[in-house]
Order: sequence, then C-alpha cells, then structure tokens
Amino acid sequence: MNAPMPTAHDDLPSYPGERDDYVNPARALLIGPPVSPLRFVGGSTGWLVTGYREAREVLLDPRFSAERWRGDDTVRPVPEWVRENKSSGTGSFLFMDAPEHGRYRGLLMRYFTVRRMRELEGRIEAIVTERLDALEAAGKPADLVRHFALPIPSLVICGMLGVPYEERATFQSVAARLLRHDRSNEDFLAGRATLAAFIGALITAKRKEPQDDLISKLTAVAELTDAEIIGIAALLLVAGHETTTNMLSLGTFALLRDPEQLRRLRADDSLVPGAVEELLRYLSIVNAFPVRIALEDVVVGGVTVKAGESVAVSIPAANRDAALVEDPGTLDVGRPRSSHLAFGYGIHQCLGQHLARTELAAAYRGLLGRFPGLRLAVAPEEVPMRSDMVIYGAHELPVTW
Repeated sequence: MNAPMPTAHDDLPSYPGERDDYVNPARALLIGPPVSPLRFVGGSTGWLVTGYREAREVLLDPRFSAERWRGDDTVRPVPEWVRENKSSGTGSFLFMDAPEHGRYRGLLMRYFTVRRMRELEGRIEAIVTERLDALEAAGKPADLVRHFALPIPSLVICGMLGVPYEERATFQSVAARLLRHDRSNEDFLAGRATLAAFIGALITAKRKEPQDDLISKLTAVAELTDAEIIGIAALLLVAGHETTTNMLSLGTFALLRDPEQLRRLRADDSLVPGAVEELLRYLSIVNAFPVRIALEDVVVGGVTVKAGESVAVSIPAANRDAALVEDPGTLDVGRPRSSHLAFGYGIHQCLGQHLARTELAAAYRGLLGRFPGLRLAVAPEEVPMRSDMVIYGAHELPVTW
C-alpha cells in the first residue's frame, strides 16, 4: 500500500542521533517500518529509510541525487552558499552525481585497488608495530585513541597523499570542527579555508618538486585545477583518518565489552578478517548519512517519494536488519561475511574501503597479540562517546593491560 506523508509536520520525528548502550543504534531506528516520514533540520518533510533492501534501492537508483543543494539534511541545515552555487565545493565528489562524480572517482580508483593495498601491507604493519610500542611506552592506563587508533590511519593517509605527518594537528583539528553536529556555517567556512590553504601550499611545493605521492600525481593531471585537487585531497585526508580511527577505537570498545567474542578472536587469528566485516556491520559508525534527494517520484518500500523530497538512509539501522543477517543485534566474530552497507552502496561506495580493511585487520591483530590482557581502565559508562559528532566513536578510550 502507498503510505501518505502525514499532514501534521510538527508530529513528525527528527532523526534520532543518540545511540543506545554505547554501540547500538537508537531503538527508534530498529522498531519502525523500513520507510517512514521524517522531519529534517531545515523544516522540510521527507523520509527515513531503515530497511536493508530499501536502503540498497535508494543508494543504487540514479533517480536519487547526492547533490546536497537540492534538498535538506538530517544533521544541520544545508548552507546557503551550497544552494546558491549548486555545489558543495570544487572536487567534493562525495556530493556529486554522474557524470561529474565518475570523472573524479575514475582518476583515483587505481590508487585504492586491492592490489595496491597488498603492496602497502608491510608499511601498515610497520606503523601498527610502532604505535603498539608507543602505546606501551605511554604507561598504564593509556588512551587508545591518542596513542594508537588516531595515529595509524593518519600516518597511512599522510604517506599516501604526501602530507607531512608532523603537521597533522592542522588537519586533525579542522576535521574535528567540521564533523561536529553543532558547528556553525561560519565554523565550516573557516575550517574549509584553513584546510584549503594548508593543501594549497603543499600543491605549490609539489609542483616544484614532485614526489611519489598522490597529491604530486594529481598535480600532473593537466585537466585538474588546484581548486579541484584541494577538494579531492581534503576529502581523502579527513575521511581517511576520521572513519578508520573511530572504527578501530569503537571496535576495540565493543570487543572489550564482550569477553566471549574477544576470547574467540584471540584464540583464532584466522577470524580477524571476518571479524573486521562483522564489526563494520555491527557498529556502522557513520550516524546519519547518506541523504539523497528524489529527482522524480519514486516508489520505495511501498512509499511514494515525491520529486524534491529528501531521503535519509540510516546505515546503522539497515545493517541491523534481519533481511541482511540472522540475529542482527548480536556481535558474532565468526559470522560469514555479509553484504553490509558500512561502506555505502552504488556509485558512492567508499573509495578507501580496501585501505580501511587492511588497516583494521593489521591493527586488531597487532593489538590483541601484543596485549593479551587488554581491558578497559574505566567503567564503560565513563568512556566519553562521540554523540556530538557525525562520525561516531569514542573521544577517548582509557585501557590497561
């Protein structure tokens, strides 16, 4: 049956961003129909998709646009400059449709293949070992985020892009500001300007003395402007460390709260790759994205989404749908690999997914091997969670061993 949009907009729920019990999605996301009405932060009405099959439909269907200027958002109002320019910024291909999206992605795909990640395995494992040494040297208790989870992906993406790691404070602080739920439009523009100046200086230096890194290689692409390279590099730099950092810290938190799953993983090293997939499914750290805007009337899950309406796809809820796996609310490190949506789906599926998998497997394997007695140094409720951020995780994770 075709469900209508309720007429009383004030009665519509907004997106429930708070998680239940640290790692579980808000219960409201798990008990409703697969497609339901939602009030967006800009005041418009649209739809929330929580069903796994319905989420795949929306993310795959070209009748749904990723261009933010066309609709509304769940986290904060879309900035006016985005609507006026009909763009989220030059090179920001995350918010582009085909064919523009394909042009940028096509330039980058060769640097993120499975084969390329295998070539990087040795370097990633060396970084993990260095950070394990640093964690141990920090003494007990230590903050796993600061000494281990944050540096690993930062070092890796800096190496790939050609960003000096000693200047990490610049992009890490900007990323933290940009990803806050309550950041203002002024904060965003200031952060974007800081990042653009930082990357712009790198581009100038690499045009003079090219090296074997991604920014240098992009400067050799004749059809790319500096503004486009800045947009691409900024996206890769922020996404390349924020997502994996929080997946690593939150995954460790989840395992430390589940002694049986932790025991299984420590007892059988061969479970690590599958456990990475299960943790990605179970935790789904990106809270409220992606949002798509209907370009025409589209029926999804028996609901007609009208042209121009925004649709929020809840990845955490879709990955907890029984249509995906049996007993989806249970963490099972031995579960067969599922077709989860933690990296998205369709043309916008995460470009760096193979890199993230490689980093996570090396980090979990190294951490559990080095510290067989690893445990939380505080009660679970004392761990400061990132409920204030678009990318969920822990601000700090005090551990001992």
